[in-house]
Amino acid sequence: VGAAGQAAYAAANAYLDALAQQRRAQGLAATAVAWGPWAEGGMAATGRAGERLRGGSLPPMAPSLAVDALRWAVGHDEAALVVADIDWSGMASMMSAGPSPLVSDIPEARELLAATGGAAAQQGAGHDLRQQLAGRSDEEQRLLLLDLIRTHAASALGHFSAESVEPGRAFRDLGFDSLTAIELRNRLDLATGLRLPATLVFDYPTAEVLADHLWGELGGVHAEAATSAVAHRARPDEDDPIAIVAMSCRFPGGVETPQDLWRLLAEGGDAIAGFPGDRGWDVEGMYHPDPEHPGTFYAREGGFLYGAPQFDPTFFGISPREALAMDPQQRLLLETSWEAFENAGVKPASLRGTRTGVFVGTNGQDYSMLMLDGTEDFGGHVGTGSAASVVSGRISYTFGLEGPAMTVDTACSSSLV
Repeated sequence: VGAAGQAAYAAANAYLDALAQQRRAQGLAATAVAWGPWAEGGMAATGRAGERLRGGSLPPMAPSLAVDALRWAVGHDEAALVVADIDWSGMASMMSAGPSPLVSDIPEARELLAATGGAAAQQGAGHDLRQQLAGRSDEEQRLLLLDLIRTHAASALGHFSAESVEPGRAFRDLGFDSLTAIELRNRLDLATGLRLPATLVFDYPTAEVLADHLWGELGGVHAEAATSAVAHRARPDEDDPIAIVAMSCRFPGGVETPQDLWRLLAEGGDAIAGFPGDRGWDVEGMYHPDPEHPGTFYAREGGFLYGAPQFDPTFFGISPREALAMDPQQRLLLETSWEAFENAGVKPASLRGTRTGVFVGTNGQDYSMLMLDGTEDFGGHVGTGSAASVVSGRISYTFGLEGPAMTVDTACSSSLV
């Protein structure tokens, strides 16, 4: 309780408690004291552990009071004691589901349980939230839940404002780990009256996605209607089993869209042009007019994708370091996938959790060899950045698609296959 991040001590502490009990049973002296956090120094007052404890239900104790308590504890006829300063009002979330075997015999805990009504308080919280949602439009309900999630997420992370929690940014990227994920789950349990899973922030990785989930859990009729609509869309039309809903592309000649490609073809344009100047290539130094001259090239033009280095990794929740280790094919596929969603009039987030499949035709590239020859260490990012299997999987992971993800490599015919 209040000691998040200190689970490694549990086994040793349990051993000491048992040792004290055993010695007492043999008529020997022993007292094991389970301490709350001490103030003014030490692990609990500084670092990550201190950050977690500040503002919690176990405020750090003044050393002078703790020493007085130790003097009393040593003279007390008990094998195991707890000495801690407890803010009982902060324990409301722990007591909300009913009596806790850990603290139920403590008078202050019994008073808190009587005041909150135990499990009834949690149900009441959910009832209050449903009353706030009632009478509002679907969009207003979602915004209210989004604000609720951002507020509690900010508190769990130690931020002062919900504005610090970007609605579309992954909880993982905001700084959530397994401990803060549980804390957010507990806060939302209390606020909504629901019994949410411990894996909540991993199952629903952004505040927006989680708000939609809570809306469904609290909405009843709305959730059923949404599920029915998804099921209806999933049924294929036997008369038209395949439909191209949207396209996106990148080709040499400055082709950024399907419209650009059609224009180039209709006008009989030329896609061959000069070398790009934004890739750090020593074009003049590598040029030599003799085709037989080793280590140089004699061409002045080629088919290039201009603007390829202008990938925005943050937009896709990817660090700049990982983006540099990714095969350019992966970056281009992320961009064109997003554009395909846009051209289809589909919000990418709306397909998260659906059985949407990703099928990619690819061909081996030499980018990984360039990375291995480089001086900077990219660690495991090189493996995931160059593996053909990840080419399709990265799209599924980025957009939360749960259908099949398959990469096909049949060399030059990959895209056709």
